[in-house]
Amino acid sequence: MRNPNDLRAIQLIFQNPDESLNPNHTVEQILSQPLKLYFNLSGEELKKNIIDLLKKVRLGEFYMSRYPRQLSGGEKQRVAVARAFAAKPDIILCDEVTSALDVSVQAAVLNLLQQLKEDLGTTYVFVSHDLAVVRAISDRVAVLYQGRLCEIGPSQNVYKFPSHPYTEVLLGAVLEPDPDIKPKLVAEDIVEEKPPEKGCSFQGRCPRKIGDICNSEVPPWQIGENGNAIRCHINIEELASLQQ
Repeated sequence: MRNPNDLRAIQLIFQNPDESLNPNHTVEQILSQPLKLYFNLSGEELKKNIIDLLKKVRLGEFYMSRYPRQLSGGEKQRVAVARAFAAKPDIILCDEVTSALDVSVQAAVLNLLQQLKEDLGTTYVFVSHDLAVVRAISDRVAVLYQGRLCEIGPSQNVYKFPSHPYTEVLLGAVLEPDPDIKPKLVAEDIVEEKPPEKGCSFQGRCPRKIGDICNSEVPPWQIGENGNAIRCHINIEELASLQQ
């Protein structure tokens, strides 16, 4: 049997706390489980650690006796965050952790995650479709299309200087705060149920497609001067000039 401490290094915060928190357990029971499993805590030491965890996510001691149904959406997600941090992990996978929350609550949860990352030195693998959320939380961004990597780079560079055609399309379709600026819908708006069997994953919609090579060969990785890495058959510097 695998040692529980082998599993401690990587933890997960799920998308919907309504489904990830046991409705029949109190907050105390929910947070006690990882503390017992990974650190064999009990008694007053266990209670003290639960209270410390609640303080870290800005919840009071009185939440210990509450059930998930007695909490707001934001409070439930804070409990889910506390449960993940209870294991003192090196990496936390955040799976769309703000998508089930109201916009105002999203900001509070993101601020909390940012503060915990700075205080505890934890690394997040943050999965999201919300480009504004990704920009706010990430140091590096990996862009996927049909489950395949298209571009990887420092967050600031990917947003300011998108190199892959899909990243260009993705960011161009986001509404700007200025109502006079229209989104750039530069690719066909079609639904693709699965990636192609061979070639580039973006071949069916790519506005920069150059021919049969896109259909038949997987694009190579290229690294640009800005630090972004992309998979494309067009030279990365040529792409940069096309996108200006």
